[in-house]
Parts: sequence; structure tokens; C-alpha cells
Amino acid sequence: MEVGWIAAIIIGGLAGWFAEMIMKSDTGIIMNIVLGIVGALVASWLFGIVGLSLPFNALINYLITGFIGACILIFVGRLIRR
Repeated sequence: MEVGWIAAIIIGGLAGWFAEMIMKSDTGIIMNIVLGIVGALVASWLFGIVGLSLPFNALINYLITGFIGACILIFVGRLIRR
């Protein structure tokens, strides 16, 4: 997936925000962006291991993988804090 830095920040922020709403976490805008971007990296890596690829264009793939990865990161963060 190739998206520019500006697109990565915007889409990562959206993905993190969606994950924040679904997972009911209380993070700020900067953390949403970080969760979305890092989440996209984590989910892309996991999808590569499993052999899964999404059939959409790069921006939609980035949003979906960012959302899934952000949810995973929020879940793992909650496990570690306990």
C-alpha cells in the first residue's frame, strides 16, 4: 500500500477515531492518528503472515487495516494495563 504522509495522517486519524468509538477507549486526536498509522502497519504485517489481501484501492485498504490494527492495539493495551 502506498499513500502519502498527509493521506496517512488523515486516514490514520479516521481509522483510530473509528476504533476509539467501537472499542470505547478515551484517546485524543494525536493518539488516534498514531493508533491508525501503527495499526495499519501491524494489521498489514498480520495479513501478510496469514496470506490475506484486501481487494480495494490503497486508501480504503489503509483505512480498513488501520481500523483493524488500531482495535488490536487498543485490545492489547488493555490487557497489558490489567
